[in-house]
Amino acid sequence: MVKAKRFILAKQFDGFPKDSDIQLVEVELPEIKDGEFLCEAVYLSVDPYMRAFSFSLKEGDVMYGQQVAKVIQTKNADYPVGTYVITEVIGLGWRSHFVSSEGVVTKLDHPEEIPLSQAMGVLGMVGMTAYFGFVDICQPKEGETVVVNGAAGAVGSLVGQIAKIKGCRVVGFAGSDDKVKYLKSLGFDEAFNYKTIDLDETLKKAAPNGVDIYFDNVGGKFSSIVRNHVNKYGRISQCGFISQYNLKEPDMLPCFDSVMVFKEIKCQGFLAESFSDRYPEGKKFMAEWYLKGKLKLDEHITEGFENMKKAFFELFTGANTGKALVKV
Repeated sequence: MVKAKRFILAKQFDGFPKDSDIQLVEVELPEIKDGEFLCEAVYLSVDPYMRAFSFSLKEGDVMYGQQVAKVIQTKNADYPVGTYVITEVIGLGWRSHFVSSEGVVTKLDHPEEIPLSQAMGVLGMVGMTAYFGFVDICQPKEGETVVVNGAAGAVGSLVGQIAKIKGCRVVGFAGSDDKVKYLKSLGFDEAFNYKTIDLDETLKKAAPNGVDIYFDNVGGKFSSIVRNHVNKYGRISQCGFISQYNLKEPDMLPCFDSVMVFKEIKCQGFLAESFSDRYPEGKKFMAEWYLKGKLKLDEHITEGFENMKKAFFELFTGANTGKALVKV
């Protein structure tokens, strides 16, 4: 018998997640049957969407999340010991071990020359979110001005680099001076610590001809200011709204209906999975750019499965830069 560790939702979040909201439990897994295989987690992804989607969890459910795992026992010839698999984004979740019959897994087809952890980075959900959320929805043109917030995070940093590949001028916003330096190192034309500036005045100077594309990871008050700077026929890709995830009551914000109508602005929210049938296209371009050194994705790696909660909480305190992962 294998003892597996799992993190479950002990109590529904009320505002910022608390340590007592998530509980570590241990279960014994059954012996594998014919056709099954046993997997051990290698890397687990930690993402802000876990908080946004937590409303759909019941108390006692395993926390959502994707992982790369390795087959350690098998009775399935198609999945020999040593095979790497990847789980669904919302599926098996925060588990140290699992039997294949417990959820959906896919054999991982990953280029040898790219680190395995990037299966959940450049070539994973965040990579596909950045690629399709920017290239497909925003339809960037050379010379356009792009604003990205949450720009030092996994998706935001990739969006900024893709925008540069497409010949755009990129203005990024992050939450510390160190992150501003990081954005400059990635090639952002302008980068600012949103905590220390007047956003409206900064945009007037950093984007004097207005904003053509706004890639929004934050929502809330920040976005209500940026939208007033978006040009006629501008495009807004609404990827996330992390400023609102832990609020007990949503922000009351100014109405911008007239701005949207008179400037004929396109604003589209999206989920990466809506593009899943086109992932091969996205992975082809992302892998090519990564291998040519045109984009990179830093990783904030927390060691040890027992530290999943710590890694999760740090998403909302600004502790991480790039892609957050837990390495088992």
